[in-house]
Amino acid sequence: MKLFIKYMVSNRCKMVVKEILKELNLHFILVDLGEVEIMEDISLEQREYLKKELIESGLELMDDKKSILIEKIKNIIIQMIHHSEENIKINFSDYLSEKLHHNYNYLANLFSDTQGTTIEHFIIYNKIERVKELMIYGELTITEIAYKMNYSSVAHLSSQFKKVTGLAPSHFKQLKDKRRNPIEELGYNSSKKV
Repeated sequence: MKLFIKYMVSNRCKMVVKEILKELNLHFILVDLGEVEIMEDISLEQREYLKKELIESGLELMDDKKSILIEKIKNIIIQMIHHSEENIKINFSDYLSEKLHHNYNYLANLFSDTQGTTIEHFIIYNKIERVKELMIYGELTITEIAYKMNYSSVAHLSSQFKKVTGLAPSHFKQLKDKRRNPIEELGYNSSKKV
């Protein structure tokens, strides 16, 4: 049986979900970003307990098909940007269409209507957060980061970085505050245009 969980965007979230499933004596086949597959059918009582425990952990069990599709879009983007060690060299629109078996225009319109931002902006916000993370680690130069994140040039990365953060990448590295934002908060109700 498959279950879909909203806001499940990190390995820590996966650990929390595994613990809740163990408490319910449910055996999981898969616990991935936004998606869980369990061996058993879940009783109404177990489902209510799961819902309650997930909410207390900042997560949410989803039932609506459109909400599930939105979470899948977000999770695919987050997986590619934040959890893949490979350089990003894909066309996100083609990749999302292929992975989710839907026309990209449908996905883009659904995402915009429900999230108040475009898929493109969601991708940009996530890429900039990943750039911040890579800059904080200090292992790569800005040129290497631009290449890794599939920017056409350092100037393109710098321009987009400044539009999103209000800072040049060099100034960002000097700051102690205003560092990174949680993945769950990216791309929502942002008044900045990218």
